[in-house]
Amino acid sequence: MSGFTLPARLFLACPSRALHRLRNSKLMLYCKMSSSSSSSSLTHSITLPSQPTEPVNVAAAAGVSSSDFRNAIDSSLFKNWLRNLESETGILADGTMTLKQVIIQGVDMFGERIGFLKFKADILDKESGHKVPGIVFARGPAVAVLILLESDDDETYAVLTEQVRVPTGKVVLELPAGMLDDDEGDFVGTAVREVEEEIGIKLKKEDMVDLTAFLDPSTGHRIFPSPGGCDEEMSVFLYRLQVEQAVFKMALAFCAMARGALRRRLHRHVPPRRGWVP
Repeated sequence: MSGFTLPARLFLACPSRALHRLRNSKLMLYCKMSSSSSSSSLTHSITLPSQPTEPVNVAAAAGVSSSDFRNAIDSSLFKNWLRNLESETGILADGTMTLKQVIIQGVDMFGERIGFLKFKADILDKESGHKVPGIVFARGPAVAVLILLESDDDETYAVLTEQVRVPTGKVVLELPAGMLDDDEGDFVGTAVREVEEEIGIKLKKEDMVDLTAFLDPSTGHRIFPSPGGCDEEMSVFLYRLQVEQAVFKMALAFCAMARGALRRRLHRHVPPRRGWVP
């Protein structure tokens, strides 16, 4: 294989462990919006199709600037969340719940676009009058790729990357993954690009297998890693690659030299008959 490079922060591991580490209809949403602002408050009013007589108040928390507030309301992250509420399996679909208010609490910009959006939604159960948990960390769709490298002597490895994950307080071994950075929904293209950027392996789009396509249609063919607090929906792809044993040895030697062979186990051999991937 030409152009195969492994940086110091890449590891080869057992596919079963790799999976362990991984952790529709279209709807047209029409909103009537009005706004008001003062030196002390920023608010918007949204009317949703499911509750036309109950406008939703959208307000900015203290410290959120007017530009961040406007960017948040206009962002695809916020609009997609509203659209999901109104979808066939959405929270507001059967009329038993109502959205009263949304508080925009934080905005993180990635260049000219919103990368992360934090807000709190007040959604009430009409029968009980109780609020349902409504703190949202919005980051949008993402992709992950399980790359299986198969050598000519029947050894199989999965490619993992080592990432510093501040929210966990740990350095984590995980599948190559990344966020969609546009509104086009190009999951396959994003997966290919992320792999090349993170680990230097060039994948062919036509050889990518969408594992999440086999999920029940009610899921939207996506995995939700943490739906209790985050809107992230993930597509997981499989990519098989034949590599000569000599390349494996070179890659492992490079990893051992870069990290120190005694500091971490860099790979595990998994006989193909024990693999979980079809």
